[in-house]
Amino acid sequence: MTGAAAVSPQAVARLQAALAAEQAACYGYGVVGAYLSGAGAARADSDWIAHELARDSLTATITAAGADPVAAAVAYRLPIQVRSATQATALAVIIEERVAQAYIGLVGLTDLTLRAFGARQLRDAALRATTWSHATAAFPGLPGNSLSAQGSTPAISEPG
Repeated sequence: MTGAAAVSPQAVARLQAALAAEQAACYGYGVVGAYLSGAGAARADSDWIAHELARDSLTATITAAGADPVAAAVAYRLPIQVRSATQATALAVIIEERVAQAYIGLVGLTDLTLRAFGARQLRDAALRATTWSHATAAFPGLPGNSLSAQGSTPAISEPG
C-alpha cells in the first residue's frame, strides 16, 4: 500500500490515527502474550505479528505521502489491569476493538486504495476480536449505541 501519492491532510491524519492504534496494539500484545500459554500464546504471537506488519505498512504509506509518521510511545497505559489469562484475553478484545475503530477513519476516505486497506484491516481486527471473545459485533469499529434510532421510527407503507 506504499504507493500513495497526493494524499490529503485528512487522509494523513487518519493514517496517523491508525498507526497510533497499531503501535499501541503491538505493545498490548506483549502483555497479552505474557499471560497466556499454549494455543493462546501462539494466537497472541500471530496477532502481534499482524499488527507489526500493519504498523510497518502504515509507516511506509505515511512516509511515501511526504509526512513523518508519529513515533510510538515508550509505554502505554492499559485500559484494564492484567494479572491473569482471562484478563489478557479481555485485553486482546479491547485492543482489536480499538484498532477497528481507528480503521473506520480510513474506510470513510475517498481514496479507493486507502479505503480498501482500511476495510481489510477493519475486517481482520473484527475477526481477531471474534476469535478472542467468541462473539461478533454487528458493526465492528463502531460503538454499540452509535446506530440507535433517534426519535420516532418512520412508518413504512406500501405504495398505492
